[in-house]
Formats: sequence, structure tokens, C-alpha cells
Amino acid sequence: MMLCMYLFLLFLLLPVFMNAQLPAPSSMGVAMGHLHLNTTDVEASRKFWVDFMGASVTKLGQTEVFKFPDALVMVRKGAVSGGSDGSAVNHLGFKVKDLSAYLAKCEKFGVKIERRMEETKQAFILAPDNIRIELSEDASMTAPIAHHHIHFFNTAVMETQAWYAKMFGAKPGKRGRFDAADLPGVNLTFSPSDKPTVPTKGRAVDHIGFEIRNLEEFVKQLEAKGVKFDIPFRKVPQLGLSIAFFTDPWGTYVELTEGLDKL
Repeated sequence: MMLCMYLFLLFLLLPVFMNAQLPAPSSMGVAMGHLHLNTTDVEASRKFWVDFMGASVTKLGQTEVFKFPDALVMVRKGAVSGGSDGSAVNHLGFKVKDLSAYLAKCEKFGVKIERRMEETKQAFILAPDNIRIELSEDASMTAPIAHHHIHFFNTAVMETQAWYAKMFGAKPGKRGRFDAADLPGVNLTFSPSDKPTVPTKGRAVDHIGFEIRNLEEFVKQLEAKGVKFDIPFRKVPQLGLSIAFFTDPWGTYVELTEGLDKL
């Protein structure tokens, strides 16, 4: 009888497990949400993220959303003031089950390999509009690809790490030789830049997004800690979302959302 009940409950929950993309939030209600990109060529971007990288596709309103385990990618057409290199977010990191399989596809899809590190099973490639993507192999993965990290470059590494720990409850630590901080679904990695970096807004990687439980209250808490919002908390009922935007002290434009976990 108990076995039958267990199987029945598993059957009911299976669609939830299969459709889940964004991770469960931390005790502070924070999890990785999305990466929002600017592009001059929507079709080239779609080909890269869907055909090459392997994202599945859903929609938010009329906007296509590319789904990976632990993160969503959104792309909008518009002017691009520069690639990710030189901005506050230098590159985006994904884990893959078979790195050689991805690199073997690069020529077919016209994807440039910037650097390949055989000893560590890593590689840097260029997405459309000069977005640097780091691929790292993890043969133990069950999925072929998953989101992994956001790599910040600036002249105040330890201050940035401490700020994300204070504001978002990110757990400080190391990722290899890099100073880092972890949130559900993403490692935030911080590297020193030998020259000032420019803000992300308007670049190919325009902003990063965190999914927040009880966003309205969370925004009030950040405001009490001194965060100034570029776009204050608001509800977008036609999309089933709540949103807010701010720029961190080093130029990374950040969107906070509540509701993207329903996609």
C-alpha cells in the first residue's frame, strides 16, 4: 500500500521535477534567475543559444526565453556598445558533460574558440556580439549542459565579494584560485582588473538577474542597506512578474524578479 502511494505521489510530482529550471532559493529567498543580453542579430543569437549550446525554448509574453538548468537566458535586439570583455562582467560560465563534443561543433556553427586548456578541461568561446563564454567539463553531470558562474572583473575584488555576501547572503569562499561567493544556481567569481572596467548596461551582457522570494520586502531590505534602485519595485501583471533594477557599486546592472521560476 505504501509503495503504491509513493508511486502515485511520484507520478504527480514528476512534471514539476521535469519542468523545474531555476533552483530553490536560499534562506534569504535568493536564487539565480537570468542573463539578459543585447544583440545586433537575433537569429545568430538564437542559433548559438539553442542550436549550439542546447537551450530549450519557452516564452515570456512575446519574448523567447532560452532555458538551461539553473538559469534562463533572454536576448533582445538593439545597439551593443561592446562585448563582455572590458565590462564589469567579463564572461559567463557553463558546465558541460562533454567539452570535446561542444568544441567539435564550433567550426560548423562558426563559433570562435578563444582559448582551450586541455589540462583543466576548459575552454573560452565567443558567442555573438563578443560575449565570452567559459565551458568547463564535468563528466559526472546528468544533463549535457548547465549554468555555472558569472565572472566579475574590477579593481575591488574583496569589497565586491563582501558586498554580495551582505546584500544577497552569498556564501564567500574560493573557486579554485579565484575569490568567489555561492548562491543557489550560480557561483559569483571575482577577479582583479589592471584597469577600470565599464558598466554592463548597454553592453552585450546588459544585466544579470536574481529570482527573489517576496521581492517587495527584499527590495525594502536592500534600500535600508543603502541600495539605490534605478527602477523601483513594480508589478508587471501581464507577464506575471514583479521586478526591480539597480546598479551595483562596480557597474553591474542587476535585475531582481519574482515569477520567473514559473517558466
